[in-house]
Amino acid sequence: MGKKFILGISGASGVQLAKGFLAHLPKDFSVHIIISRGVIECARYELGLDSSELESSLLAVRENVQIWHDNDIGAPVASGSFGAEAMAIIPTSMNALAKIACGISDTLLTRAASVMIKERKTLLLAPREMPLNAISCEHLHKLALLQVIIAPPIIAYYSYPKNLQEMELFLYGKWLDILQIPNNLYKRWGSQTHTKKPSKQQNSTKKSAQ
Repeated sequence: MGKKFILGISGASGVQLAKGFLAHLPKDFSVHIIISRGVIECARYELGLDSSELESSLLAVRENVQIWHDNDIGAPVASGSFGAEAMAIIPTSMNALAKIACGISDTLLTRAASVMIKERKTLLLAPREMPLNAISCEHLHKLALLQVIIAPPIIAYYSYPKNLQEMELFLYGKWLDILQIPNNLYKRWGSQTHTKKPSKQQNSTKKSAQ
């Protein structure tokens, strides 16, 4: 993978996931963040941050980061000649998903996503919505046929997460795996560190036997 990476943050619940994912991208990556208009409201509600505070918090996560706004339609990331090898939109709102699926590129975020598709580069979308209606499912199907990676933030329990932080680490690790970026953020199925925990019923049986 090249050194240029685009991270889009759209206006869906889960702004914190974008910050966490950003922290685990390789340090030698040049990361270009696109903030959509809807993110500001989500950040204010979920994190208590206004626009400038959100930007400061993202820049504080790591070095080698540049932030672009959705109305910067002429930004370098809007062109195929920019040369980004991969892009992820975390989280992906249903509005952004619908526009990308229909080829609407009236913002920098949707334009950059359209460029990744036309250039046949890696595009990962993390839709954050439940339940999904038939329209959204149709959009997801259309994008999947275009080789867009659909990777919603769905947790698994085989790594025995003890808290929210470990659940989020699992998500970051899975997203990095999909992007072929080595990581060791979660316990993998079948690994030496993965051991099956006895159930309460098994514990009760052992105590009865004693």
